[in-house]
Amino acid sequence: MFFVFGPAGQIYRGGAHQLPQVLAVSGVQRPQALSPHSRPPSPETGAPAHRPGPEPSSAPPMRQMQAAWAYAQTGRVRPKARRPLTQVNDVMTREVFSLPAAMSIQDAWQALRLEQLSQAPVVDARGQVVGLLRRSDMASADLLPDLDGIKRTFAQAHRPITDVMLSPAPTVSDDTDLRRVAKAMLETGLSGLPVTDEAGMLQGFVARSDILRALVADPPLDLWS
Repeated sequence: MFFVFGPAGQIYRGGAHQLPQVLAVSGVQRPQALSPHSRPPSPETGAPAHRPGPEPSSAPPMRQMQAAWAYAQTGRVRPKARRPLTQVNDVMTREVFSLPAAMSIQDAWQALRLEQLSQAPVVDARGQVVGLLRRSDMASADLLPDLDGIKRTFAQAHRPITDVMLSPAPTVSDDTDLRRVAKAMLETGLSGLPVTDEAGMLQGFVARSDILRALVADPPLDLWS
């Protein structure tokens, strides 16, 4: 289930197919490739060559070996059954970073930089989602590096984020099928959606990176069945 929330509350509840009609959502820039944080692990070395041991007569009896193996198995924890990942609550980030609606653009830019985020949901004093702030919303393309552009930049920095955030903003419930979320991201151009209940209370965030991370996880992401 998808919702759209703004400062006045919920204005849409339904499927993902009507989100582009409800919203005039502009596309975000294509993310740049990330450099690897570490080198790939080196291949494991081979086991040392087996050396012939003592004569078979010195080995423990077979019954003792079987008993020792059975005892060793009793301390092992059996792995849980594999369960395919199918819904938002399987992959979403629950401890989500959010911005208060009264925050200035300058402070919001700094907060996103420190958290190493490109976007964050905006909430009111009750914790209800009222918008979505992206870095691209705060860095207008017309702010060129000339004197007038610098003056406009300083003037804009002290404005509240409610002046530039995406609002009304789409959200999604935690029991929504991941295939529908992926389709909604493609159609709206957004790289993530806040996760809320029907009242708009923030519960988490599901990003494109969460879905990609689940795609290579174990248990696997079930998008194709």
